Amino acid sequence: MSKIKIFSLGGLNENGKNMYVIEVDKDIIVIDAGLKYADEHMLGIDYIIPNIEYLKENKKRVKGIFLTHGHYENNGAIADIIKDLDGISIYGSKFTIDLLKKELEASKVSTKSLVEIQAYKTLSIGKVKIFPVGLSHSIPDNLGYAIYTKDGVIFYASDFVFDALMRGHYQTDIGKLAYIGKQGVLCLMTESIYADKSGHTAPHHRISNLIRETLGKANGRIIFNVLNSHLYRIQELFNEVSKTDRKIVIMGHRLQSIVDYAIENKYLFINKNCIGDLSNIHDENVIILNSNEREKPYSTINKIVNGYDKFIKLEPTDTVFLATPVYEGREKTFYKLLDDISKLDVNVVTLSKDHLSHHASSEDLMMMIDLMKPKYYFPIKGEYRFQVANANLAEKVGIQKENIILKENGYVANFVSGKLINNEFMKMPCGDVSIDGDSSDDIGEVVLRDREMLSDNGIIIISATLSKKGKRLLAGPEILTRGFVYVKDSIELIDTMKEMCESIIKENIHDNYVDYSKIKSSIRDVLSKYLSGQTGNKPMIISVLQEI
Repeated sequence: MSKIKIFSLGGLNENGKNMYVIEVDKDIIVIDAGLKYADEHMLGIDYIIPNIEYLKENKKRVKGIFLTHGHYENNGAIADIIKDLDGISIYGSKFTIDLLKKELEASKVSTKSLVEIQAYKTLSIGKVKIFPVGLSHSIPDNLGYAIYTKDGVIFYASDFVFDALMRGHYQTDIGKLAYIGKQGVLCLMTESIYADKSGHTAPHHRISNLIRETLGKANGRIIFNVLNSHLYRIQELFNEVSKTDRKIVIMGHRLQSIVDYAIENKYLFINKNCIGDLSNIHDENVIILNSNEREKPYSTINKIVNGYDKFIKLEPTDTVFLATPVYEGREKTFYKLLDDISKLDVNVVTLSKDHLSHHASSEDLMMMIDLMKPKYYFPIKGEYRFQVANANLAEKVGIQKENIILKENGYVANFVSGKLINNEFMKMPCGDVSIDGDSSDDIGEVVLRDREMLSDNGIIIISATLSKKGKRLLAGPEILTRGFVYVKDSIELIDTMKEMCESIIKENIHDNYVDYSKIKSSIRDVLSKYLSGQTGNKPMIISVLQEI
């Protein structure tokens, strides 16, 4: 019998940043390592990844990181954490590994840890066996993982739908799922994002009809914006365009590289006569296909709409088709984008609330539970209210309430000899690491607070020069402001600040020394009170004093 711990370092009570840890005795298996997009309030932050201190401290016990698929919410943290987990193998399907390899090479990160695996071929990892299973999603070669322990199977299904029309690299083998269910499932872990949506997701995840309707109505160019890894939607676009005389121009090196790779490896089936080049971008009936950057949702289409793209300038006859979801925390960005498009008098097409992404709705989830027949059920991936909705579905189909596990990041589900041991207060270290630009170091709360203060109240820099020998004021104090007041309209205010600073500096100049610490703290305190009373704002105040 085994001692098993299951917990998350990210992905519970949130969308994105998925990282789940399964410990079987001393062996640690990690599933997924994703990022979460920062919201508008996290100034300058591109994305957030899980805190992996626990994995770093227990690095020798980590037997591998298993990736389900190539979406950034599930593998986007790899480039930032791989150096800290050097020597640990990262497993994934061919498409997932090849896509990740392109990302790592572009970031000049080593790819030696990447290991390609195949669905339905068992792996022996430490003391457990892992059986990858193909699941239907918007990206090819999406995997679920059956982890065989002495006490039963732990089955992890992050993103999936049941759709009989999704074949080949998108296909779910329901027979294999039923077979796993008959072998005794200790714990089933499934996503919760659409747990509150009734019915099956299929056919509401298909957008072929909307594409066909748009092709019929649009008289000019169509700028089609999609996630570069959503190959299923790219395939839908090409299928519909192939029925017309339009051409598709693929914009951006990264998207072009993925499409070329997908065609070569038979993930996309495209009539190459449909593909145009830059000479076609001004054609009246062209489709311009573009995608977004890894760190910045809507970045590419925003650049086009704001007139910064060097190839594409929007015209009133154009149609912008946004085949991308509204990201949590980026709603303002999305709706501002719609406003900006409308101001240009350009037609815009978006996915309605009836169009779903490739995630399991309530009937899909209940079907998975029925196939697996687990002893314990662990809703994962999604905000807490959706985890609760998922738990309610499990109870509806016969899982005992006490066997349904609802957790937040870090809190451990502890199993001993196949039985859940209640230990509500057992928590592993976890949290957010904020990534800014190319730096993989955590930006931290202090920096974020400073940025928020600067955005709201601005900054004031006071500079002065003193003599090294005579200890007297030679120049200044000078006042520099940014984002606080318009200087030409506030000369009196600035002059008063100069007088106050000069008085404070002179009061703290002594015969043998200058009390720089007292000068800086006094300037900060006195000016803060004065400016708060005069303007209602509290800008960041920095004093720069030098001796010559």
